[in-house]
Amino acid sequence: MKRRVVITGMGICAPNAIGLPAFRQAMFQGVSGLRHLPELEALGFRCQVGGIPEISEQILHEYFSTLEIRGLLSTGLIYGTVAGIEAWKHAGLVMADAENPHWDSGIIFGTSILGVDKFRESILKIDQGNVRRLGSTAVPQTMASGISAFLAGKIGCGNQVSSNSSACSTGTEAILMAFDRIQNGMADRMLAGSCSDSGPYVWGGFDAMRVVPSGFNEEPERASRPMAESAAGFVPSSGAGALVLESLESALERKANIHAEVLGGAVNCGGQRGGGSMTASNGKAVQRCITEALRTTGLKGAHIDVINGHLTATARDAEEVFNWSQALGRSGADFPLINSFKDVLGHGLSASGSMECVAAILQFEARQVIGNRNATDLHPEISQLIDPSRVPLENTPSSPETIAKASLGFGDVNACVIFKRYD
Repeated sequence: MKRRVVITGMGICAPNAIGLPAFRQAMFQGVSGLRHLPELEALGFRCQVGGIPEISEQILHEYFSTLEIRGLLSTGLIYGTVAGIEAWKHAGLVMADAENPHWDSGIIFGTSILGVDKFRESILKIDQGNVRRLGSTAVPQTMASGISAFLAGKIGCGNQVSSNSSACSTGTEAILMAFDRIQNGMADRMLAGSCSDSGPYVWGGFDAMRVVPSGFNEEPERASRPMAESAAGFVPSSGAGALVLESLESALERKANIHAEVLGGAVNCGGQRGGGSMTASNGKAVQRCITEALRTTGLKGAHIDVINGHLTATARDAEEVFNWSQALGRSGADFPLINSFKDVLGHGLSASGSMECVAAILQFEARQVIGNRNATDLHPEISQLIDPSRVPLENTPSSPETIAKASLGFGDVNACVIFKRYD
């Protein structure tokens, strides 16, 4: 018999706030984490706006030893560690003792690019003939599984410890991978999440592709405009989100605080066919991913109360809304409330799914749907398909029973997870 899976802990390291209490306040107050970055201006970037979590020395010393901090350059590793450990503690869990790992606890924590700054430092030292000066942390800071391995050592997890990488769908996919492992009885709890490095070496390729906005450098808080007619491209950002998934039996036995239930979901790929490409989604594949997520959960399209879309503030936003409409069989005033958090978070790339899942779940407890503050000029293709009231500009009182969250990534990959209120 399949086990029910719930969320008992969450952690966040986002451009607009670090730590769950501050993040909750920032999201519901519409605090933007996007700002003008002089470094990008000096380097000649077209888009000089970005989102970077502000890590203080106090935060570093709270999560890392003095020895670990020495030579620590991987921003993604920092963000992921902060979010992951916060989620673990938020769930009321403790670190394993020195001899016995938590055999029933594992980690799936993904990323797309880790340790770019450390790579740069290492390349320069090697080219200068200083390979002996690389130090012992170059490998764990730059290997793809560095974040999951580092967290496993901090917490002491003895179950599966792995990292996934599926571009912008990484975080949502990690949650579904953890869900499958618990549902099938292979673990009692899993720490799932994702992180992304920050800075020009990560974002430069997007600037070169001209998929980012260049007209809002003096108005950074207006730069990311999901579902708006004036949307001119996504604003790159970084950070990490983390969730503790746990079997319902384990959570009840521990008397843990349950924030939501994970009903299920689906992942797929459009094969870069039918209009899909390395940078664009195959619409049919997106629809199939959503309908498969519904099938696995036993829900119908009519059961979805809120959608948190991928919605990156590009020309593809209207098509994504169309795909939701087709998959759910709903339009006009019957369409669910829909929002995107990239107006205040920017596009966190591989971290986007996990950060946005944390924010989506907070809506259950707040009994509010977070507004789309920059969608003031709703795209006409969207307003023709659904009632504009379904894209609220301000926080909207609501008590959703179900929230569907999708993440769509480079390479035409998709992930959709469905959360349910737990009473």
